Formats: sequence, structure tokens, C-alpha cells
Amino acid sequence: MSNKVLKQNIEYLQKQLKWLTRSYELCKSIGLKSAYSEIEFDNFETLSGRFARTIDFLVRKVFRSIDDLEFESQGTLIDTVNNALKRNLIPDRNLFNNMRDLRNEIAHEYLEEELASTFKDLLELTPYLIEIVNNTIHYSNKNYLNE
Repeated sequence: MSNKVLKQNIEYLQKQLKWLTRSYELCKSIGLKSAYSEIEFDNFETLSGRFARTIDFLVRKVFRSIDDLEFESQGTLIDTVNNALKRNLIPDRNLFNNMRDLRNEIAHEYLEEELASTFKDLLELTPYLIEIVNNTIHYSNKNYLNE
């Protein structure tokens, strides 16, 4: 794999970061409530989707691209996350596990009430995901993309 693949992945990650941050700011201003308007619920649902997609893309595409450039074997997703931890892209394993668990909850919740139960965790964990994305962009630019 080449720097070209990582460069494309980082460009896409930067776009995801823009939209994730936008959704987070909207939802942060809404805050936690016992009931949401349709528009507020839509905003949280959008944040949920962007959160889940960002984690998936980060682990499956970006972290694996970096592994390839650093000649790490393409092992399991756990191996990929462990490599990201070694690079200090992820500040804490338990925190990332919580983020991944939330991603799985989001992916498997179909009822409005159940999805609403994830909003508190979304507001707590999204800033950490934003930090991890920024760490990854900085690491990639510094080590491989010379930007």
C-alpha cells in the first residue's frame, strides 16, 4: 500500500471530522432531555450515524493504511487497535472499547426509545473520537504526508 491510499483516507477522514463536529455541536446545544422534538431527534440520529461511520472508517481504513505503511501484519481488528494504541493515537484502551461498544449499540438499535438512551454516551464520547481523529490526521501528516 502506498502513501496515496493513506492520503485519500485522510482526506475522507477530514471530511468526516467536519460533519461529525458539526453534528456534535448541534446536539451539544440541544442537550439531554426527557423528550425530543422531531428535529432534535433527527440531529441526534445524524450524530449517531456519523459517530458509528467515523469509528468504522478510522479502524478499518485509516489505521489499517498506517499498519501497511509500517509493515504491520494485517491481523484482527484488535491487533489494529493495539497498533494505534502503541502509536498514541488512542489515549486509552477502555475509552476506545466504550466507544466501540456505543458504535455497536447504535448499529443495532431500531426503536426510538432505545436509540435515545445512547444520547448521553454520544455527548460524552464524541469529543474523544474527535481527539483520536485529530491525533491520527496529525500523525499521518507528520510521518507520511509531509504536510
